[in-house]
Amino acid sequence: MKIGVLSGNPELYSTRRLVEAGKKRGHEIRVVDPLRCYMTIASQRPTIHYRGEELSGFDAIIPRIGASITFYGTAVVRQFEMMGVYSVNESVAISRSRDKLRSLQLLARRGIGLPVTGFAHSTQYTQDLISLAGGAPLVIKLLEGTQGIGVVLAETDKAAESVIEAFRGLKENILVQEFIKEAQGADIRCFVVGEKVVAAMKRQGKEGEFRSNLHRGGKASVVRLTPEERSTAARAARIMGLNVAGVDLLRSNHGPVVMEVNSSPGLEGIETATDKDVADLIIQFIEKQAKPGRTRTRGQG
Repeated sequence: MKIGVLSGNPELYSTRRLVEAGKKRGHEIRVVDPLRCYMTIASQRPTIHYRGEELSGFDAIIPRIGASITFYGTAVVRQFEMMGVYSVNESVAISRSRDKLRSLQLLARRGIGLPVTGFAHSTQYTQDLISLAGGAPLVIKLLEGTQGIGVVLAETDKAAESVIEAFRGLKENILVQEFIKEAQGADIRCFVVGEKVVAAMKRQGKEGEFRSNLHRGGKASVVRLTPEERSTAARAARIMGLNVAGVDLLRSNHGPVVMEVNSSPGLEGIETATDKDVADLIIQFIEKQAKPGRTRTRGQG
C-alpha cells in the first residue's frame, strides 16, 4: 500500500514511528506537509499538488494535523477524501473534535460523563456563570488552547471573576468547568484504535501543578483501566467519529469524566510508558480498513 502521513515535521517522534511501522510492514510511506499542498477544486477530477507535482496513487492517509493549522489541514484531508483516498480520521471528525464546545455537546447528548461546564462569550453576569458550574474552585479555559495553554485554575469565586473578566477583555469564548479535586492533578490518556482501547497511561502533574500535560513536566506511568473507563473512552472516540484518538479521562467521585478527545494524539508518551507498539497497531488497522472510497463522508460537511 501507499500511505501518506500528513505532518509538517518528519522529525517528530509520532511521524517517525508511523513511517518506521509502515515500512516494516512492507508499505510505501511518504510524509507530506499539508501546508505545502495546493489543490484544484473540480467536480470531475479533484487533485492535490505538492512541490510542483501531482500527488496520486495513495491508498490511505494518516492525518497528523496540529491545532494551529486545523482549517487548512482539514481542507487537505477533505480533498483526499474527494479523491477516494481512505483517511484514518475523517476531516469532519477532526474538525468536530477540535471544537471543544461542540465536542462536549455531542458527548453530553450521548450520556458520556463530563465535568459540569459553563460556556460564555461575553457576559456581564459573571457570578451567575460561576454558580452554573458549581462555584470555585473552577477550571477556566480558552476554547482555542492546547497542551495546557490558556487553562487557569481559580480557587475562589473572586479569582474566577477576575480571570473571566480578563478573558472577556480579549473577546474570547470561555469554558468554565468544575475542578475534579479527587483526581489529584492526574488524568488518564486512553489511546483508541478502531473502537478499542489499545493502551492507557496515567499522567501525573508535577508538584503544585493541576495540569498533567507531559509537555508541562507531567510524568507518565502504566495504568489499569476499569471496564467503565475502557467503555467510556471507546464510546467517546466513536461519538466523535474518530478511528484513532487520545481520550483524556479524570477519575471523579461519580465515575470517569471525559476532558478531551484528541484527533492527533502523540505516540511518544504512550509508547514509552506502556512499551506497546501503537504505531504498528495503527498500520494494521489501515490494512484492514483502507479501500477506495471507504471514507464515509466523501469530503462532505
